[in-house]
Amino acid sequence: MTAHFLSELLSFLDGLPEPRIVMNADYRIIAANAAYLRDFSDGRPVAGRFCYEVSHHFEMPCDQAGESCPLKQSMAAAAPQRVLHLHHTPRGEEHVAVETTPIRDDQGKVAYFVETMRVVRQASSRPAAQGLVGRSPAFVGMLEKVMRVADSNAAVLLLGETGTGKELVAHAIHEASARDDGPFVAVDCAGMTETLFESELFGYEKGAFTGATHRKQGLVEAAEGGTLFLDEIGDLPLALQVKLLRLLETGTYRRVGGLDWLPANFRLVCATHRDLRAMVQAETFRRDLYFRINTFPIHTPALHERADDIPLLAASLLERVDRKPGRRLSAAALGWLAGRRFSGNIRELRNLIERASLLADGETIDLVHLTEMADDVLPAGRELRGGFQVSEVVDLAGLERRYLEWARMRAGGDSAVLANQLGVSQRTLYRKLQALRDG
Repeated sequence: MTAHFLSELLSFLDGLPEPRIVMNADYRIIAANAAYLRDFSDGRPVAGRFCYEVSHHFEMPCDQAGESCPLKQSMAAAAPQRVLHLHHTPRGEEHVAVETTPIRDDQGKVAYFVETMRVVRQASSRPAAQGLVGRSPAFVGMLEKVMRVADSNAAVLLLGETGTGKELVAHAIHEASARDDGPFVAVDCAGMTETLFESELFGYEKGAFTGATHRKQGLVEAAEGGTLFLDEIGDLPLALQVKLLRLLETGTYRRVGGLDWLPANFRLVCATHRDLRAMVQAETFRRDLYFRINTFPIHTPALHERADDIPLLAASLLERVDRKPGRRLSAAALGWLAGRRFSGNIRELRNLIERASLLADGETIDLVHLTEMADDVLPAGRELRGGFQVSEVVDLAGLERRYLEWARMRAGGDSAVLANQLGVSQRTLYRKLQALRDG
């Protein structure tokens, strides 16, 4: 590849609005466009430095530090590759969608790689007053699927326990899609009767029934050009499933009492805490409807699957529910929350924190405020109070696993902070955490 061609490539990239860098196969940055320097540089030149040094503050490539490496994947496949990473930016760490594309020379050999970054505005890796919050592997895995499907018009099915934030995920899909300028309309399918379902979803004409004194717009019409979110679709009776299936298959609907078939234009996102596959087998959920709504399933992880996020979620929820801004949770309170099993997931965590915020008068919300009205705490004097404890003699390997789990929660999921506190390298920490996960 000639120097002239490389110069033309760099000039072209500099005029593009999205942050981009050019790298060689040794992870070294050749050049960066103005958008990248604005959004991702640390004030120092990036040309000549390693991509993992700038983006992650690592001393080794991503794949050697436990991350998926789009450059290595692109080299292996000789094709574009996409991943979701946490990158350091002037604003702190942020979720970033990264796409790496190989660039070939005149002989068709891959000579350089162009990496494009898009900050994910729909989720935060730091405490936030609204939206999705998280940085654990389970959360990032879910978020990566959200970002992959958002740009399409595919039907999405959100599967997960009650209280895992499925409506927030649906909102994120809508906001990251091409329909984000359109409305987001949520429908709770639980407890829907046939008459209510039809009138709410499809609307009705004046005089359609007693009390129908005017034409009413249905939610399908309200969702025109946007997203229709059907929550708890597993609770929809079989008779109503038929009506929904007809809407999805024909793309048309008719108002109650109306004669004309009207076109529908919405993106469908459904959610349920039920096992729809088992319901299909039991013939309590229509097989044809299941396959219609299940184009792209996404699992929303339970809180115990993303325990690393509990301190981060706790700080975010406190910001959202506390009437006295600026207060914080004590280390003991955070430690107690991090070690707790939440059967109600994020909804239960929110309730606990809101209750504690009402009980606390000072600037700090402490352990006593969390446990004072809880009905499932340990007897007085036996609370963990944020400390690391074991109740029996265990082998050293088991002790290390338990301690790492506790320490990881206390560090809020930040591997760099945890490695520094433990006095080991991030690479050593990654190996220990990987062994913990494998065990």
